Parts: sequence; C-alpha cells; structure tokens
Amino acid sequence: MLNALQVPRRTVASLVMLASLGAAIAAAAVPAEADTVRDAQMWVLDAVSAPAAWSVTRGQGSTVAVIDSGVNPHVSDLAGSVITGPDLTGVHTTSANPNWGVHGTWMASLIAGHGHDGGSSGIEGVAPAARVLSIRVVTDRHDPGYSAYEHESDSRVQNALAQAITYAIKRRADVISMSLGYREPSMAVRSALQDAFDHGIVVVASSGNDGNSAAGGAARQAPYSFPADYPGVLGVAAVSRSGSPARFSSDNLSVQVAAPGVNVPAQGRDGQYWLVSGTSPACALTAGVAALIKAKYPRLAPALVVQAITSSTRNRPPGGYDNKVGFGAVNAAAALAAAANLAARSRSQSGAATTLHFGGGAAAVPPVPIAPRGAAGLIVACLLALTFLAATGLASKRLVALRRTLSRGQHAADRPPQPAWPGPRVHATWPERPGPGPAAEQAVGSADPGSGWPSWPDHTP
Repeated sequence: MLNALQVPRRTVASLVMLASLGAAIAAAAVPAEADTVRDAQMWVLDAVSAPAAWSVTRGQGSTVAVIDSGVNPHVSDLAGSVITGPDLTGVHTTSANPNWGVHGTWMASLIAGHGHDGGSSGIEGVAPAARVLSIRVVTDRHDPGYSAYEHESDSRVQNALAQAITYAIKRRADVISMSLGYREPSMAVRSALQDAFDHGIVVVASSGNDGNSAAGGAARQAPYSFPADYPGVLGVAAVSRSGSPARFSSDNLSVQVAAPGVNVPAQGRDGQYWLVSGTSPACALTAGVAALIKAKYPRLAPALVVQAITSSTRNRPPGGYDNKVGFGAVNAAAALAAAANLAARSRSQSGAATTLHFGGGAAAVPPVPIAPRGAAGLIVACLLALTFLAATGLASKRLVALRRTLSRGQHAADRPPQPAWPGPRVHATWPERPGPGPAAEQAVGSADPGSGWPSWPDHTP
C-alpha cells in the first residue's frame, strides 16, 4: 500500500529537499556527509517523537512480525535484526531475485532499522533495537510470481494470511504489522486475530489508499479495508510532513490514528534508499511505537497498548476524532508515558479481592422485604391458579375449532412458499488483491532525472 521514489545509496550523496505530495523532488548537486539519508529522515522520527522515546526504550527484546512481501535480512540497516519466516504466497520466487521482498524490506527498515557505520548513517526505525520476524504472504508487482499469485483463489489468499498470523503467535511476536489490505473479511483471519489478541499481541494495519473515493455519495467515506477494520486492530491513516491528511489516505471508521506517509525515506531490498508514500509506511511507523511499548511493558494487554497510543496523540482533530486521522498523529514518547500509567493501574487492580464490587456489591444491597402469607393467603393463591388453568383449557378448545373451520374453506392449490431472501443473493466479488503492488495506490509525483531520486517505475496499478 505505497508508492516509492528511489534514492541511490552513495558515500557522497546529494543534498535532498523533500517536497509535499504531488510535487517533484528537488535537489542540489552539493557534496554532503554520509548521513544525508539520516538528515532527510529526521523529520519523520521527530514527527512521531521517536528520539524522545528512546531515553525510555529503543525496543530491546520486542519482536515485530512483518507480514508482507518478505524482508531482505542482509541490507546494511537491518543486518542481524531479521528472523526469516515462511513463504506462504504459493509462488516460488527465490529471495535472490531483485524483485523479491521490495515492499517488505521498506517496511522493516521503518520499524527496526538500526543504521550502519556505528548507527549514525542510514535509516533508523522507530524501534531500532527491536527484531523483525519476516513472513511473506504477498508478492510485489514485478515479482516473477505476481501473475500466478493474482490467479490464486480468494480463500487461498485469505487462509495464507491466517496462517501467517498463527505463525507469528507460535514465534511469540509482540506486534504484528500488516501494510496490506483486503476488501472482504475472512472468518479464518478473524479467528487467527482473536488468537493473537489472546496471546497478548498488538496488531497494526494500514487503512487503505483509496482516499475519499465515496465523496459526494451517501456514505462519504472510502471503502473499508481488512484487516484494519477487524475489531481490536489498530488502523492507521497517512499524513504529510505538514500533518495534513494525505489525499490518497482512506478516510473510514477503521482509522484510529495517523502517521507520516508521504515521501518517507526507507531502505530497499537493494540496499538503496527510497522515498515511499502510502498508508503502508504510516502503519510500519505506528507498529514501531507499539514495539517500544511492548518492550517496556511486555505484559500490557493489546487493548491497553492501543489505548495508550490513541489517547496520547498530537494534533487531535476538532471534536477529538474524525475518519481522516482518527484520534490524531501518533506520539511515541507520550504513548510510553500513557502506557506507564496504564501498566501501574493494571498492577494495582490485579491483586484486588474478587469480592470487591462497585457500590459494595451484593452485600451492600438490603434484601427485599416479603410479608408472610399465612393460611388465607395460600387459599387465595390456589384459587387463582385453578381459575387460570380453566381459562387456558377453554381457549385451547376454541383455537382447535377455529383451525378446523379454516381448513375446510381452504383452496385446493396451496400458495407456493415465499423465499426467505427476496430476490437473488448478492455475492461480493474480490475487487482487488492485498499487498503493495495492486492495492489502488496513488502516484506521488515524479523526480528530476538529474537529482539522484529516480521514480519507482510503474508502481501504480
């Protein structure tokens, strides 16, 4: 669910100026230090308050399952941080292919990139000390197996996602990040997600790149996107560098928070650096925030982690919520502080006696006074019961007689039974596949051919 512009990796790089959505990338051919990529990325890290959160934790001990198109574990900014899981796509593209794991590697770098050259250069993720568990369930558009993947059945694709979630549970992931989307729900996926929640896993998903595609209609919101719209999943929208909603970001009620999603620097599977746009990077950045919380408070329930993130946002919309940015933009430092309060509250309540109830419980409610009936009261009750039985018998006899009368006057040809469902059932079709390539992405502009930021070729469906 994103678009990308490439940034070649150079020891002496061009000084980059990131532009807003829809504008060209401008750059001056001026020699710069090797940390130019980091300099270009700092606005993203500052937007989510990651540096302020790192004084508390950098994500040590937490694992984020990146359910995506695969992650190259050998790129400089992820080396040593990636655990490679299964390939559930049903195609047989090898990880050595240059079109394998393009989208997934971008996302992983935003979550757990640790840079290189001592950490001072390259991409630094929101949780740079966290680990990534890579589980491949989708193919990138230029993957040799893309066509075969597109022809797989809907149930096969959805079941693969459910299997990926189950694998993440078995490998004891703390967070699941899914920068992908389906238009239809699946019982198998929903069941797997419930199992993930039961095991204390926080689940984050992108809310889609359809924009306000229903503008002017009765719904006035973009189509829903699953898994973002499943209960318990933290759905994420995209905002620009200025904090305004990205024009491609879906505005529907699956949106709970927002994060940067326009021209976000990331490292690709080729080791080069790219500008990526979409709700995909927004999801990955938010998953990094969840990883920080789980690293510091590993026993905090998923619902409380989501509460910590949604209750501590910045730039909250008027009224506190809207379907474009949810409750506001994620703030890692404030979310950690909110999580600390929730964790302390949970600990204080965990030892409370089970007999304690609101208002003092049943013991505080006086019994309802019941006056003794005596012999006279019992005789009256018996007479009332006999009267009721007699009336019931008389009514039954009259009902039987009425049915016989109606039966004699009925037409010989019975009326045909009416269908319970008026008209033909409407079966939903699969309008689009999940994943990075065909998920209705929007173009984000072109690059100056001489700037060193060539555009990602044909990444819109």
